[in-house]
Amino acid sequence: MADSNAAWLGPSRSDWCDLLHANGYSDDNPEWANMGQGAPETGDLPDGPPRIRNIDLSQWGDGVNEYAPTTGIRELRQAVADYYNQQYRQGMKSQYTYENVCITPGGRAGMARVAAVIGEVYTGYQIPEYTTYSEVLSVFKNLVPVPSALSAEDKYKLHIETLKKEMQDMSLSVIVASNPRNPTGQAIVGDDLEELVQLSRDKVTLIMDEFYSWYQYPDDPKDLGTTLSAARYVQDVEEDPVIIINGLTKGWRLPGWRVAWVVGPKSVISAVGQSGSFLDGGASHVLQAAALPLFEPVRLKQDIISLQKTFRSKRDYALMRLKRMGLEVKVPPRATFYIWLDLSGLKEPINNGLVFFEELLKEKAICVPGIFFDINPSKRRDLFHSPCHHFVRLSFGPAQDHLEKGMDAIERVLAKHKHSAYLMGKK
Repeated sequence: MADSNAAWLGPSRSDWCDLLHANGYSDDNPEWANMGQGAPETGDLPDGPPRIRNIDLSQWGDGVNEYAPTTGIRELRQAVADYYNQQYRQGMKSQYTYENVCITPGGRAGMARVAAVIGEVYTGYQIPEYTTYSEVLSVFKNLVPVPSALSAEDKYKLHIETLKKEMQDMSLSVIVASNPRNPTGQAIVGDDLEELVQLSRDKVTLIMDEFYSWYQYPDDPKDLGTTLSAARYVQDVEEDPVIIINGLTKGWRLPGWRVAWVVGPKSVISAVGQSGSFLDGGASHVLQAAALPLFEPVRLKQDIISLQKTFRSKRDYALMRLKRMGLEVKVPPRATFYIWLDLSGLKEPINNGLVFFEELLKEKAICVPGIFFDINPSKRRDLFHSPCHHFVRLSFGPAQDHLEKGMDAIERVLAKHKHSAYLMGKK
């Protein structure tokens, strides 16, 4: 870390990856537990629908081997529109159509396309937040980033009145937010989400990253299958400036397909489609066609419920193990598959997320240091006193056996530091 008289701008993601590989990590090494991964397990789940194992190209003819339109194939665009209408807009006059949907090759591409078509504006975001926003807000200079911090003491709640004041005081024209939130595992729901959508009608564009919308853990079994989206509170799909980004990556548990979408007013979607012609070229034609059966309503319901049951079980297991170790999570995740773990109760040096990460590496397990989520576009801010230093993000996205291995590794780190004072591996 830099000396106390110098600005510290935060570590780079390449440094993090270099450390992993320097310590012998590889994806196919069964000795490692990757609790740093931002992807869910991709195999079969109990009571879930069968996974797609084979794709027969002959059913679509030779046309499927051609480039798809940069807005995506019409059939999938309509399937996505139908999904939002069925899940969130039943009985509402204004409905999404295929013209309100653009298919993109992954969520990052979707975010980049949206950023590319927005004019010069002040863009509000909250920290801690998803790391990729830092790159997007750095590359697209027309989006001037304006951060605000959410508080652990307040369970990372986004206060709408505070946001209104920030919009007025700092002339914010765009708000970017993940919902549910990565890395804290919290969510903007109910009246708060409705009020946030209403803010868009005050000439503020909302960009909502909803990749974790299926990862809800209701206490009442009757609520299983309930998902989350700002689409529920949009009055007019053409007039309300609400842009939603989602995809097959998290909910459908198909990160390798790189099929995602942007949903919003037709005028926005048209521009987003055009930006794809020079940014990324569009998503795979084959995988777009193969995705169509995944939107069948009965299958969708089965998929969502099996996911919520499985991931709730893993969340509860991880929280139980951490509590036994004396690491009770102060703000347990109500959504996503992440635990935002506060290390401040530990003794030095492992109360620092970067040190904890390095010590865990020695036990062949991975987490993500919390400082990565104090996103710092273009390195404008000094992060020396960041509130994220004493946190790490643990993922319960991996399969149960990997999660158990990771918890065992944390136990070993704590035991080592209980009996001997270690600093970066030295007594």
